[in-house]
Amino acid sequence: MKSVGVWLYGGYPATVDVEREQLARIDALGYASVWMGETIGGRDAFVRSAVFLGATSRIAVGTGIANVWARPAPTAQAAARSVADAHPGRFVLGLGIGHPYQAESTGQSYAKPLTAMREYLSRMDDEAAANPPAAPFSRVLAAIGPKMLELSRDAADGAHPFAMPVEHTAFARKILGPGKLLIPHQAVLLSTDPAQARAKAREMARQILQVKAYAKAWRDFGYGDEVTDRLADALVAWGDEETIARRVREQLDAGADQVLISPTGVDLPGAADQLARLAPALTAQTALTALPEVSA
Repeated sequence: MKSVGVWLYGGYPATVDVEREQLARIDALGYASVWMGETIGGRDAFVRSAVFLGATSRIAVGTGIANVWARPAPTAQAAARSVADAHPGRFVLGLGIGHPYQAESTGQSYAKPLTAMREYLSRMDDEAAANPPAAPFSRVLAAIGPKMLELSRDAADGAHPFAMPVEHTAFARKILGPGKLLIPHQAVLLSTDPAQARAKAREMARQILQVKAYAKAWRDFGYGDEVTDRLADALVAWGDEETIARRVREQLDAGADQVLISPTGVDLPGAADQLARLAPALTAQTALTALPEVSA
């Protein structure tokens, strides 16, 4: 079933106690899942997942993404197994190859990212065969380009694209084919002031386009290198509740199984406030509460 989840920026200035409080609010709103990112040297994705799951009773929790340079593959598999076994049916593992500077910060080479990702997954599979999880969990890859999407199809349960336009969702679904999870991120902003909304959207777009892989993907979909209103509007769905719900519907219609909405320009309580305002409109568009399913 099509559904809507939440992606929380790692930069929200919040203590663990505030996170627990706000996650309980989000859980009660009926969203299907909540995801968080990870930076090298930042808060560990698996530890945060355990905290998120412990603070909630129903919602699924996903890593968006657990960075492969942060830990060896057997350690990642063991950590995912431990979290999933403690919270059956509520954990989704999102893995990503990250960026060159992240690999370099750990003394590793980013020279062949696709090969590195493929080998990492193979080592995880070896660990899983030796120590099978008691509770199965889905594994999705951060994927934008066609080759990583193909790997998401062939060696994982699907893909979790970040900060891409609706056109990319249709592109990704065509590569993944049926039966694989497609869970894109969608930045949102509850603001009907075009100048205010686009100023925040442009700020985010400038940050996104600094990353070579994202910049290339936006160029490939005809947006160019300039931060135009068209690009800003495609990146961030802004407006009233109904306008944002329509963008979510567009993502779902383009092939997404679950859309992760991500409130921008606010702190964590502010994000939860926006999610509370959006929930009724999103409920009218699609079910919030369906959990991602593990592929057979």
